[in-house]
Amino acid sequence: MALADLQALEREAVMATYLRYPVEFVRGEGTRLWDDEGNEYLDFLTGISVAQLGHCHPRVVEAVREQAGRLMLVSNFFYTEPGMRLCKRLSDSSLGGGVFLCNSGAEAVECAIKLARRHRPGGEFVVLEGAFHGRTMGALSATMQEEKQAPFAPLVPGFKAVRRHGPPLPLVEAVTDRTAAVIIEPVQGEGGIHPIHPHMLAAARDACEEHGALLIFDEIQCGMGRTGTLWAWQQYEIVPDVMTVAKGLGGGVPVGACVTSPEFADLLQPGDHGTTFGGAPVAAAAANAVLDVVDDDAFLAGVAEKGERLAAALRDLGLDVRGLGLMLAFRADDAPALVRRALLEQRLVLNATGPDTVRLLPPLTVAHDEIDEAVRRIGAVL
Repeated sequence: MALADLQALEREAVMATYLRYPVEFVRGEGTRLWDDEGNEYLDFLTGISVAQLGHCHPRVVEAVREQAGRLMLVSNFFYTEPGMRLCKRLSDSSLGGGVFLCNSGAEAVECAIKLARRHRPGGEFVVLEGAFHGRTMGALSATMQEEKQAPFAPLVPGFKAVRRHGPPLPLVEAVTDRTAAVIIEPVQGEGGIHPIHPHMLAAARDACEEHGALLIFDEIQCGMGRTGTLWAWQQYEIVPDVMTVAKGLGGGVPVGACVTSPEFADLLQPGDHGTTFGGAPVAAAAANAVLDVVDDDAFLAGVAEKGERLAAALRDLGLDVRGLGLMLAFRADDAPALVRRALLEQRLVLNATGPDTVRLLPPLTVAHDEIDEAVRRIGAVL
């Protein structure tokens, strides 16, 4: 179907919640995408850190194909091997406690919020300015961005924000005996790729321990190897009580998870929470296939090395670069216009997270020559 036909269908039948670029992608392989006219693009966004192993990775495709031909869904009233095995792997690779499987990052955050309220009924939440935790009502209440919250007020009460940079004293003072949890992205994603200083993370850990609150790390965008370790918090050796995961976990298939440490694994009881599709065999099989590749020391070392290569090359262009691993951003005047030109003139897929920030999230399997070519195309646009 031609692009014009799709645009006509959008006008007739699709809610106007997205501003789409005038491109129709029809095929993907690795770091490459092709549009309906056969033009080839370099993808340095990967569905916003979703196609973690690139598009249509053979191991993910085979896992989905095999599982879809055998069993797709039976509900969580019954056992299936892919979901149980995925929970065990997520627990063993991170916090060692219980896992709740769901369909998205926002759902994982909703689970974490409910878990914290079970831990401290009626408790409050401390979050960081600029954070993004999702668009459902609980997750949105933790997303302290006025333009996203204002149209949907009143939100869930009990959330307060402190600054993300500078001395950690405001955060420490905000945590009290009434606090249910502190929620932090170790590297803020939608807020513009801002690594949170280890001093802030350590202060949050200490404050939570002092007041009996949960420390929740949102690793939806920065987890699954994106920063060069399987989980971003492993770079700081500051361990949370709860972790949320999604995006790259499924390699392109919708799946999310909320993971706890052992002491909080039994906070939610039967009937407290649930999901129809969470942990379905096809999604769990995809996630297991992604973990087969990503949960490997040599692979993760390669991610860190490629991140350094990309950051250095961008700096050689005179750009102000920030981030960790293959989760990077640079400052640019009129970032949305630059991203549009990169797409339409250089066939490079990037993303603007605001008026002056360009975000890069290439697949973790990106090759060195693809990094060099992407930087060349950015230079051409600049």
